[in-house]
Amino acid sequence: MNAPAQTPRLLPEHTSFHAVAVNWVRHWNEHLFSFAIERPASLRFRSGEFVMIGLDDGAKPLMRAYSIASPAYAEELEFLSIKVQDGPLTSRLQAIQPGDQLYLARKPVGTLVCDALLPGSRLFLLSTGTGLAPFLSLIRDPDVYDRFSQIIVVHSVRRVSDLAYHDELAGRLADDPLVADQAAEQFHYIPTVTREPFHTSKRINGLIEDGTLFKDLVGANKLDPETDRVMLCGSNAMIHEFATMLESEGFSEGSNANPGHFVIERAFVG
Repeated sequence: MNAPAQTPRLLPEHTSFHAVAVNWVRHWNEHLFSFAIERPASLRFRSGEFVMIGLDDGAKPLMRAYSIASPAYAEELEFLSIKVQDGPLTSRLQAIQPGDQLYLARKPVGTLVCDALLPGSRLFLLSTGTGLAPFLSLIRDPDVYDRFSQIIVVHSVRRVSDLAYHDELAGRLADDPLVADQAAEQFHYIPTVTREPFHTSKRINGLIEDGTLFKDLVGANKLDPETDRVMLCGSNAMIHEFATMLESEGFSEGSNANPGHFVIERAFVG
């Protein structure tokens, strides 16, 4: 006999935030999950931006910044999140079910967008953990394939089960109706697992040093500011390390007001 359906948890209306329904939830493992919410008709964003989402917490909503994992044209907003058992928000967020409501800020923002980069031919999207999220948005946006001839996603995690979206990415987005044809020619996916056996086990800097990052690409076997553009998202340690390295190689950090050779999301960097 099926268990009775859970009554959706609805939120009180709020003047500053949308109250939107959860469409679906997927748990990748005990530490990682994805979910999608309704997209208000009035909400606009650029692929790669983030938005504040949250839950009611009495006097005022408890809100946190989350990168949007769906592309700008999508009819729903998708997110990738860790589970923190004692986290003020994620301890509750990981228990959401379809039909429950979340608060959603009215204006997405961010710098992990193509507008913050100078024109180039290769786009390297370097991520650790849930830093993959904004890149999921970008690689499913046809405009990105029009801007760059090669798009390379590197996803570094500790365990194999942390490779969220692995099958979709390894299949070069073959089931995506808008980018499948372009991705088959232009998209490259390099997953690496650092603490369990896997066919690629080096950290991102090791993939650069031994040439693995460039193995199947057209162009130089190094990062070159003349042709390459880089986005960084993940742990603070990785971002600081690579930002310093890129600047030493002649790359300049970009912003919405002043495009450059690489970008990071400063809202997430300590």
